[in-house]
Amino acid sequence: MTQRTVTIKTSLDARQAAYFVQTASKFNAEIQVSIDEKRINAKSIMGTIALNMKEGQTATIIANGTDEILAVEELTAVLC
Repeated sequence: MTQRTVTIKTSLDARQAAYFVQTASKFNAEIQVSIDEKRINAKSIMGTIALNMKEGQTATIIANGTDEILAVEELTAVLC
């Protein structure tokens, strides 16, 4: 399992949320994002939109699988 906590640089609107999900979907690893008490599947557009990622929030990206390190690195780049 690989995880990284990041501070979100820019709020995610619907288009940016879709890009985040597309990026997550490239990987075989199971990927989740957690903000406060909410945790969602990073490959779910509805979950990502519902998480309502805002600038300045702290998010934790958690990945488990063969390409987990690369997945966390790329998703961190999307949020930062």
